[in-house]
Amino acid sequence: MRRYVLTLLLCFAGLSAVYGADFGKVVRIDRTVHDFGKVRMKDGALECSFTVTNIGEEPMYILTVVSTCSCTGIEWTQTEIKPGESGTIKASYNNQDGPYPFDKTIKVYFSNYNKPVALHLKGVVGK
Repeated sequence: MRRYVLTLLLCFAGLSAVYGADFGKVVRIDRTVHDFGKVRMKDGALECSFTVTNIGEEPMYILTVVSTCSCTGIEWTQTEIKPGESGTIKASYNNQDGPYPFDKTIKVYFSNYNKPVALHLKGVVGK
């Protein structure tokens, strides 16, 4: 029975990481991980976007977004995001250095949240 309960808890924790999360009751991100799955080097740059929603009571900004690797390009909404409204973070990953698995981290800094939020781009590049 304990094993069953532990398995369920781990599954729910994994789903929240992939399917979105709230941060400090002010910011909601549709997901924190984008898994490209298996891709090929010849596919070229991979792109995805994350939706950021202001669930707080004050307007907010995405102050900056920092990547851990120069292989990742980032664009984000740089205008005010009012309560109830959304913005985007667009990321591209240049997969020319494969084949290998990758997990790139993007740190997002918000005007109304004290800690950076980590987003991940992951997948496996083959020939």
